[in-house]
Amino acid sequence: MSKAMIRIRMSMHDAHYGGNLVDGAKMLNLFGDVATELLIRQDGDEGLFAGYESVEFLAPVYAGDYIEAVGEIVKVGNSSRKMVFEARKVIIPRPDINDSACDVLEEPIVVCRATGTCVVPKDKQRK
Repeated sequence: MSKAMIRIRMSMHDAHYGGNLVDGAKMLNLFGDVATELLIRQDGDEGLFAGYESVEFLAPVYAGDYIEAVGEIVKVGNSSRKMVFEARKVIIPRPDINDSACDVLEEPIVVCRATGTCVVPKDKQRK
């Protein structure tokens, strides 16, 4: 099955709460982008996100964190595509050292997991 990954740094613009905490919905936004790439690779069409079956927020995300969002199609129906997603924190800022210090985490921290289903109508499937 197809797999996809994107990596992005959370900015101060992404911080929504006190302490530069990023809204959990940002992880779902990243999963949507991963799903779009998976559908394009699978079907040659962006498709539509039908819904999430499960979402787990497991650790906080802050402005300055680098997040790696990965996804995989695990089941293909006539027009439905079931996918699993995971978002991992891979780099963190270190303001305790100085304003530009960062650390690559030896072991990524899983911040969110989700399962969802997307649909590509039969008449739009090109592959």
